[in-house]
Amino acid sequence: SYRILALNDISLDIKSGERIGLIGNNGAGKTTLLKILSRIASPTNGSVKIRGNIAGLIAVGTGFHSELTGKENIYLNGCILGLTKKQITNRLKEIIDFSGVEKFIDTPVKRYSTGMTIRLGFSVAAHLEPDILLVDEVLSVGDAEFRKKALGKMKNASQYNNRTVLFVSHNLTAVKALCERVIVLDKGKITYDGDTEEGIKRYLSNQSLKAENHFSEHNDRVELKSMRIIQNNRVTSTPSCEMEFFIEIDYFNKEINSKRSISINLKNEAGLFVFSSGNEKSSNALNDKFCEVGFNKGDYRTMCKIPGNLLNPGIFTLDVFILQSINDFIIAKSDIMTFEVLEHSSWRTDYLGDWIGVIRPKLEWRTEKIG
Repeated sequence: SYRILALNDISLDIKSGERIGLIGNNGAGKTTLLKILSRIASPTNGSVKIRGNIAGLIAVGTGFHSELTGKENIYLNGCILGLTKKQITNRLKEIIDFSGVEKFIDTPVKRYSTGMTIRLGFSVAAHLEPDILLVDEVLSVGDAEFRKKALGKMKNASQYNNRTVLFVSHNLTAVKALCERVIVLDKGKITYDGDTEEGIKRYLSNQSLKAENHFSEHNDRVELKSMRIIQNNRVTSTPSCEMEFFIEIDYFNKEINSKRSISINLKNEAGLFVFSSGNEKSSNALNDKFCEVGFNKGDYRTMCKIPGNLLNPGIFTLDVFILQSINDFIIAKSDIMTFEVLEHSSWRTDYLGDWIGVIRPKLEWRTEKIG
């Protein structure tokens, strides 16, 4: 037998008013660190010194009692943070309005959807004005509009009210937008602590490049089997940006006469979505009859062609989805493959620096004399 330390020799100093992003692979120790800071868990060794009160949103419904209504839970959370009933009442309308669940505020929380619980939980945590706000990945459950509101609220709380924010997320774009400092965790250890952009680059540079990935992701409808990058008829994790390459997805369909769509998201090393594409409405030569007439039981391979001179050199990550319809995701896998696009020759004359932007299209230009 052997022992795994969720956190191993962690030492850090966080100042009042800082906005800090905590990033790392699954299992790196991010949530464990937040649980220790919020006193949900105790460290086996070491100590934590905290000045001020803490509110955390570490799991869906953190600090909520499922039998109580939304309004009752607001008062319960406020009491835990040391506020008086009058103080909570003064902020009640603002909390409810921000959460967007005013129609259900007198309904027991056990009847809330996950998204509604997250909305109310964050609104309570943010508006009861704790000195330190801890937010884990749970915000990713909310819709895009609420995530934008939540990020703005956290930023304002830090900038104008000198409140400290610790933000755990795999959404590197959100981390970059909110945080001025990043801590990278790997296997329970801090591998980087400093500037946000540099931290994100270092984190992504340590991700394993994969030319091909095999899976055992399946349910009673589909089995996702493998995925690979192909260029010049060979599997590669470092395609050249000058030439076209293909993303191939292999899967086994278990249903007869079924509708299947394959979709991918491509993200760059800053976590920015470069594009999303699917085969359902494709009109190119790679599209086949199966999207129109339906799939029978059996093995299939779907390919997406990435044209040459589209992507700039850099590290990219893929998400893949198998859908029955636009709202019926059969399989959804994030950050499933990481590959690096390289530049092997230059058509940029005497300029040898980094080309600005995510894409680098080779466009047609013309000059003519007029007049």
